[in-house]
Amino acid sequence: MSQHILTAVAWPYANGPRHIGHVSGFGVPSDIFSRYQRMAGNKVLMVSGTDEHGTPIQVQADKEGLTARQLADRYNRVIAEDLQALGLSYDLFTRTTTDSHYAVAQEIFKGLYDNGYVFPKTTMGAISPSTGRTLPDRYIEGTCPICGYDGARGDQCDNCGNQLDPIQLINPVSRINGETPVFVETEHFMLDLPAFAEVLGGWLQSKQGDWRPNVLKFALNLLGDLQPRAITRDLDWGVPIPLDGWRDQPNKRLYVWFDAVIGYLSASIEWARRSGDPDAWRQWWQNPDARGYYFMGKDNIVFHAEIWPALLLGYNGQGARDGRPGALGALNLPSEVVSSEFLTMEGRKFSSSRQVVIYVRDFLARYDADALRYYIAVAGPENQDTDFTWSEFLNRNNGELVAAWGNLVNRSISMAAKNFGAIPEAGDLTDADRAMLLRSREAFPKVGAELERSRFKNATNEAFDVIREANKYLAEQEPWKIKDDPERVKSILHVALQVVDDAKTLLTPILPSSSNKIHAMLGGTGVWSGMPEIKEVDEESGRQYPIITGSYEDGARWEHTPLRVGAPLAPPTPLFAKLDPKIVDEELARLGE
Repeated sequence: MSQHILTAVAWPYANGPRHIGHVSGFGVPSDIFSRYQRMAGNKVLMVSGTDEHGTPIQVQADKEGLTARQLADRYNRVIAEDLQALGLSYDLFTRTTTDSHYAVAQEIFKGLYDNGYVFPKTTMGAISPSTGRTLPDRYIEGTCPICGYDGARGDQCDNCGNQLDPIQLINPVSRINGETPVFVETEHFMLDLPAFAEVLGGWLQSKQGDWRPNVLKFALNLLGDLQPRAITRDLDWGVPIPLDGWRDQPNKRLYVWFDAVIGYLSASIEWARRSGDPDAWRQWWQNPDARGYYFMGKDNIVFHAEIWPALLLGYNGQGARDGRPGALGALNLPSEVVSSEFLTMEGRKFSSSRQVVIYVRDFLARYDADALRYYIAVAGPENQDTDFTWSEFLNRNNGELVAAWGNLVNRSISMAAKNFGAIPEAGDLTDADRAMLLRSREAFPKVGAELERSRFKNATNEAFDVIREANKYLAEQEPWKIKDDPERVKSILHVALQVVDDAKTLLTPILPSSSNKIHAMLGGTGVWSGMPEIKEVDEESGRQYPIITGSYEDGARWEHTPLRVGAPLAPPTPLFAKLDPKIVDEELARLGE
């Protein structure tokens, strides 16, 4: 039975272009999952956008001589264009500076406030002595007072996982300019996280066996030390606080982390409005049978496995103080938090300032999008930190995409086109023929089960096992040597082409662009796997901005489909470009190695 599947993709921060480490965590995995779910017949809503508030945007804007909004406009477009070029099939990729997002973020705040889960408190805030601006927690570093780790951030220690306040750090310094912050009294609203400890604990325990162990263990470990957390900040760039006496204060705004996670909901509501059915979002957020999957890197686990569920519980009135749902109604909690580990590059952590980086745009200017998607699927940081190396990228492109998959496609279609000009009909099948066809059909439930569980590496390897066996089948059958039995040649090539078609389907979630090419090579018509497009839309206030959207429902289905015998074939063009080994030295030189 068809299910409603929400794919909630981490929001890239709009203070610069994104690099391949970013998209290996939130981008490609979420798209593979979404494409598979659509092919399986489920109703998918894949949403995200650029995260555009907070002090880091202001800091970068100052460096570039722009206003915060001008900087956000610039990088919103850059990021949208890059993610669209990578083939990420968002139903809506928007931004957090829309009127719609402001309204939804303010509604969630009011619901929490009305239910007693938000309260004012005078705290000590960090100020930059040279600029007078508030320093965000993540822009302050020092020694952790709990474990002694030198390099803890002002909001949490990545070494021991504990939440922190900047004033707790030993020898705190600003990451912006190295100066020691000044701490001054300021009043802010706090989220009462301890009020959700019991209900969060029960909810997380119910995920045993379903979630990735690293995510669940990390989230459970944090439960014992939940502290109230500030959800407002002293700055002028962000969502106004929707309370009398606060909304008109020019330097009080909702904290960027608070409004960003609400973006999953506001983007869904914006998508519904743009679809012509303003209530359509409710099928993904209030239907008890709907499932929501959240994709991000492991540095975002605390926000998606602890804080966002707490916000939803509080809005629903389900914490220790009870309450009742806000105006939007009760909202679904995440079904799974799908967190990837970190991707490094040539043994070093990605760093834009140190030029240890390759941006998505630069990568796609030189290499195929499907080549990057394949690398992330088969060798990415799915369940452990992984190192991207140019030599491995070269080997996987040339040895697997070109020599294995591309070779099978090319020689199967080439021989059939040359000898028959169309997909031939199979005659009597041998045991070897039947075994190959059975192996191909049996891969569908196996690969599908892995994709369903976000095990992309296993899914890709299973599909490529079929490809390798098909290459072996052709090598053993040697149809190019058969001169006096055209019917036998027809059967062999029919089997080979059927496996090509099956493998194309198995790899569609991972390699959508090349799968579309194979669909056309085999005489297919219409759209096989929909690709995203960028549209310019009008804001309610009249401002225009780009969104990623698309039509993805028609075409590809997760099933074996018999070939259309007689479909015309033409000599194929190469599916993937073979890379010159010298690219390894060229790319390392760009990194200064």
